[in-house]
Amino acid sequence: AQSALAAPEDLPVLYDAIMTAAPVADDLAPALGDDLPLLARDGGFIRQGYDSALDELRTLRDESRRLIAALQQDYCTSTGIASLKVKHNNVLGYHVDVRSTHADKLMQDDRFIHRQTTAQAVRFTTTALAELERDLSSAADRALARETDIFNRLREIALASAEKLGHAAAALARLDVATASAVIATSRNYCRPEVSDDTLFDIEGGRHAVVESMLAPGDSFIPNDCQLGDAGDLWLITGPNMAGKSTFLRQNAHIAILAQAGMFVPATAARIGVIDRLFSRVGAADDLARGRSTFMVEMVETAAILNRATQRSFVILDEIGRGTATYDGLSIAWASLEHLHERNSCRTLFATHYHELTNLRNSLDRLSCHSMKVREWQGEIIFLHQVIDGAADRSYGVHVARLAGLPAAVISRAQALLAEMEAGGHGVIDAGKLAVDLPLFEHDFSADTAMVAQATAQ
Repeated sequence: AQSALAAPEDLPVLYDAIMTAAPVADDLAPALGDDLPLLARDGGFIRQGYDSALDELRTLRDESRRLIAALQQDYCTSTGIASLKVKHNNVLGYHVDVRSTHADKLMQDDRFIHRQTTAQAVRFTTTALAELERDLSSAADRALARETDIFNRLREIALASAEKLGHAAAALARLDVATASAVIATSRNYCRPEVSDDTLFDIEGGRHAVVESMLAPGDSFIPNDCQLGDAGDLWLITGPNMAGKSTFLRQNAHIAILAQAGMFVPATAARIGVIDRLFSRVGAADDLARGRSTFMVEMVETAAILNRATQRSFVILDEIGRGTATYDGLSIAWASLEHLHERNSCRTLFATHYHELTNLRNSLDRLSCHSMKVREWQGEIIFLHQVIDGAADRSYGVHVARLAGLPAAVISRAQALLAEMEAGGHGVIDAGKLAVDLPLFEHDFSADTAMVAQATAQ
C-alpha cells in the first residue's frame, strides 16, 4: 500500500525544472498586467505602477476629458461667458466656441486667437489649448512607445532563459496531465488497467468517458463487458439504431488508448494486451475536395484496415457496406469479415445491420454474435443499452423512424410493406443457404495472394 501511494520518483526533478525559471517569473510578474492583449502593438500590457513615466503618459491620455473640462471652466470664469465651450472638429482640432454676441469680448482678450467666424458662432484658440492638444495627441503614441521599450527589455530577459523556460513548461505539462488524470480517475471511479504482452482484451463494466460526462445529473451510464480472447476474437454486433452499438465500439477504443497512454480507464476492471495499431471505421462522411463519395471514403478506410492490421491490432468497424446497394454492401461486409478472421486475426468489434452475417458463426470459429438488448412494451421499444450474447432478431427500423417523427401515414405504409416482404421474401437473401453454398474454407486465400503478387509485378 505504501508503494502505491508513494510520490513519483521523478517528482524532485520536475520541481527543480520548474524552479529554475523562478527568477524569470520574478522579473516578469511585477511588470505584466493581469489581462494581456493579443498583440504588443495594442498596448496595455504593462502593469499600473511599474513605471512612473508610463503612468504619467497614461494619465494624460486617459484624463483628457477632465483636463479639457477644467480649462473650459477656467475660461468661463475669467471671461464671464457662461456659454463658452471648448469643442473639437477635424478641421480646427480643439477650439473655444462662443456665440457671435460674445465675440467682441474675446477679440479684446490677448489670450484668444481668432480662428473662424460662422453665422451663429465665433471660434478661437489659445496657446494653452494648443499645447494641451499637442500633449494629448502624442500621449498615446508616447505611452505605447514606452511600453514597447519595456516589452523589448523583458523579452531579452525571457530569451536569455529560453531553455530553462522550456524545461519548466515540459515539467508543468507532465504534472498537469498527471493531476488532471488523477482527478478524473478518482471523481469518476476509473480503474487502473493491466497491460500485458498477450493479445487479450478483457473489459469489465466499460463505459464511454465522454458520453458519461455529458449525462444529466441523476442519470447513469449503462456499463458493458467486452472479452476478446488471445486468438484474435471477433465480435459481430447487431441491433437497432440508437441502441448503443457505435457507443460500445467507441468506448472500447477509448479504453485501449487511455490504457496505453498510462491513464486510468472508465471501467470496473481492464486487462489489455499491447496494441500496435488501432483502426476505426465509424461514421459517414464524404470528401468533396477529392471527389470521393461517402461510400468511397468508407471503402478507402476499410482497405487501409484490411491491408495493414496485424494480430496485435484492435479494429472497430461500424456498418460496413451501408453506402451502396443492399447485395453489394452485404457482399463487401461478408468478405471483409472473413478476411479479418482469416488473415488479420486481430481483435475486432464489427457492428452491422446485415443480420445475414450472423450465419457466419457456423464457419468462423473465433466469431461470436452479440446484440443490443431492447424491450417491446405496448407497441413501443425501449433501448436498454446492454450488450448481450446472441444475434438480434429484428432491426426495429420502423420503430426508430416513428421516434424520429416520420408522418403516421409513412409509418403505416412502411409497416405494411415490411410485413409483406418478411412473408413473401421479395428477393431477401437466404443467408443460411448462402453460407452453406459458399463455405469459407473452400475458398483458396493463397490463390488470391498469388494473383495480387502477379498483378503488382506486372
